[in-house]
Amino acid sequence: MSEKPQQQLPAEQRARVLIDAQLTAAGWMVQNRKAMNLFAGQGVAVRETTMAKGHGRVDYLLYVDKAAVGVIEAKPEGTTLSGVEWQSAMYATGLPADVRLKALTVDGRLPFIFEASGTETHFTNGYDPSPRARRIFAFPKPSTLARIRRSAETDPDLPTWRAKVQRMPELDVAPLRPAQIQAISGIERSLAEQRYDRSLVQMATGAGKTYTAVTSCYRLLKHAGFQRVLFLVDRNNLADQTLAEFQNYRTPDDGRRFTEIYNVDKLTSAGTLASSHVVISTIQRVYSFLNNKPVGQDDDPDLDNFVPDQPVPAVYNPAMPPEAFDLVIVDEAHRSIYGVWQNVLRYFDAHVVGLTATPGKATFGFFRQNLVSEYTYPQSVADGVNVDFDIYKIRTKITQDGSRIDAGTVVPTVDRRTREEKLVALDDDLEYTGKQLDRAVTSKNQIRLVLDTFRDKLFTEIFPGRSTVPKTLIFCKDDAHAEEVVTTVREVFGKGNDFAAKITYAATDPKGHLQRFRTSASLRVAVTVDMIATGTDVKPLECVFFMRDVRSGQYFEQMKGRGARTIPPADFQAVTPDAEAKTRFVLVDAIGVTEHEFVDPPLNREKGVSLQQLLGKVASLTITESETATLASRLAALELQVTPAERQELDAVAGQPLRGVIRGLVDAVDPDTQAKVAEGAADPQAAIQELVDKAIEPLAANPELRNRILELRRAHDRVVDEISIDVLLDAHGVVDTSRAQSIVESWKQYLEDHRDEITAIQLMGEAKERRISFSDIKELADRISRPPHSWTPELIWAAYEAVEKSRVRRSERHTLTDLVSLLRYTLGDDSELVPYSDRIRERYTNWLAQQEQAGTQFTTSERWWLDRMAEVVATSAGVSPDDLESAPFTERGGVDGALRDLGDHAGTLIETLNEELTA
Repeated sequence: MSEKPQQQLPAEQRARVLIDAQLTAAGWMVQNRKAMNLFAGQGVAVRETTMAKGHGRVDYLLYVDKAAVGVIEAKPEGTTLSGVEWQSAMYATGLPADVRLKALTVDGRLPFIFEASGTETHFTNGYDPSPRARRIFAFPKPSTLARIRRSAETDPDLPTWRAKVQRMPELDVAPLRPAQIQAISGIERSLAEQRYDRSLVQMATGAGKTYTAVTSCYRLLKHAGFQRVLFLVDRNNLADQTLAEFQNYRTPDDGRRFTEIYNVDKLTSAGTLASSHVVISTIQRVYSFLNNKPVGQDDDPDLDNFVPDQPVPAVYNPAMPPEAFDLVIVDEAHRSIYGVWQNVLRYFDAHVVGLTATPGKATFGFFRQNLVSEYTYPQSVADGVNVDFDIYKIRTKITQDGSRIDAGTVVPTVDRRTREEKLVALDDDLEYTGKQLDRAVTSKNQIRLVLDTFRDKLFTEIFPGRSTVPKTLIFCKDDAHAEEVVTTVREVFGKGNDFAAKITYAATDPKGHLQRFRTSASLRVAVTVDMIATGTDVKPLECVFFMRDVRSGQYFEQMKGRGARTIPPADFQAVTPDAEAKTRFVLVDAIGVTEHEFVDPPLNREKGVSLQQLLGKVASLTITESETATLASRLAALELQVTPAERQELDAVAGQPLRGVIRGLVDAVDPDTQAKVAEGAADPQAAIQELVDKAIEPLAANPELRNRILELRRAHDRVVDEISIDVLLDAHGVVDTSRAQSIVESWKQYLEDHRDEITAIQLMGEAKERRISFSDIKELADRISRPPHSWTPELIWAAYEAVEKSRVRRSERHTLTDLVSLLRYTLGDDSELVPYSDRIRERYTNWLAQQEQAGTQFTTSERWWLDRMAEVVATSAGVSPDDLESAPFTERGGVDGALRDLGDHAGTLIETLNEELTA
């Protein structure tokens, strides 16, 4: 029908023309009542069917597999469809007797109800709990309604995913971080409540967004009846990384890989396989597919970076109908996807979940403010998920003001397309601004000066004390700029191609270079434009270098986040040998990007204040908000450096995990938290100060914790002095008795000061009910080994030997148990300082003599066990049945052998040796 005659039709008739076309596109056979043929196809839409008496005539009666399943109420364009739902509901319950015989009903009504005007369609699925109408892009295919029907018949109690998601099994939290648990629970709660059709997850870069999404996909596919998920990534190169996450994911049920159970594919022109459960793509590729344009496997910057000037319209494609997916996950949900691309998302009849570290106003608006979980960057630093950062600025005159080249000057010019270089004399004066730099004009001297400065300051100010260039990522303006920068980097550092590489879409084998950048100890600098800007994981990265400006706060945060990842010390040292642990990264700003208002400062804001000073201000309750943030940063860095045993010790002294204390500090300086506290308060500033005071209380009220933190800080700090020149004053073999005396006096004072907090010292003052265990001895050894003392049993023993030689027995070899002898001697329990092992052996000899005088004779086999038990007591301050399961006792059968040779007295003998030898 031509456009003009169609416009002359009555409004409702015009709507039916459009509806007929939409039904036909979706695979329905549209028929008049007189020409009805239910064998014509799987889905048949019969026009103008008279219903039961009093129920009128329905515009369309829908049949699937020869059974009536639904109705369509057609209305003129512009009609508010929610106002005619009563009509379609009346038709759904008013089946004539002949139709009812071959009808599918739920509680006496047809399950699938539509209202349509040709430009708008509403759909109510009667199988959903509390069925309600929702707007859809186009009519579902007959096969879709048939599938919904089969699912409902299979599980009538929970017929659709909207029902099943309300009965989800408990989440296995073991492999998840708290933020991931919060996000998954928030998504499932939003799905179950059905208050919104979109859910937003804000999760800091590096906190495991993709793993969270994969876990959600698995649970919804397995337990909630979801059939298919569309996973949208920001760039096509991230599709491979996302696919790898699915392939490596181990399910919590039986440990199988995700891809052993569900098929995961990337979108191509071939479409989605019927067996695909997860489809990965960029939104640009989805749009191309809907418009029947080619979609390849390989990276295509022209396609994946394309952002249209105006919002794009969505076009129906039966190869990917709106009901193709139950869930759409948008990773890195901060981009233009919610502006010019949002019609592509609206096309799908699916719940949309957005994942982002940096949501903007447009993002919040698209998701209807439905933020189901929030996890900020400072919180991730507090939890040890990410590291904090410092800012280092490099400024040059040309960067700031540009420059001028006089007419007649011969300058090189480069053809942008062929990169051919030729010399040209300028006809006119050339003036350019800093903003034109590296786009219209390239200043080689400016690039050289910036990189020379970076090299000269790298090991003195940026990473003092280091000698290996940290893994550095440089962001450039375009591919030509990146080409110039990578060449200059190699020259400035005097290195070859293996030292620095350009990793852009235009480079050869960018994915191979990216993998080498992650794992190679030789490739230290990567130069890029956009390829590594978002999502790409390079954990050893310590330096993020901006030689281009960024106008988007969300995009800047993503670029900055490349350096945020934590990494185990062993993995870190494998690629950066002169580093111990990654506790921060540095953002080098050579363009002024950090001066934008959208750039949040790091937690470490007061670099001139020491940790000791910060803890002192905590104790006196005079710490400022900025200093509180700095303290959180310093403690988070320390928490990444300590050993598991030291972390356990700090947690025990704190009475809670130290990370919890750090998190409290971060939350106290968080603007959103402060705003909530201040809202409605009589004195907002006092309310905020109370919040800070409460956060610092675990430190302010615990002097022991503050002291222990400083001890560990000194133990892990190693300052490398490359400035001072030493001069030899003396070299001789005379014992320095004054230093020895100082050590002895400091040792005595230490025992006095810490008598109430170190178990080994406490037990020395108690009766014999309890002996000092080896763990108590080790605790003391660990404590005294830390700065400022850095004592060992050998050092203290040598000091006593120097000042009280006549009362000290010399020993060539010391063990930790000699601390017991040092304690007893210092506290006055022994008049002579004797090595612990010598004392135990003497007591063992005396005990054997006493046994012999009492008439007890031990056999050779029994002596073998007793002699070796005595040696264990000498080195470990005691012996237990567990020790019998180690060498040398296992040579003769361990515990079973002891029972065999010592009989029922084995346990008694162990207790006796502990009592007699350690007394």
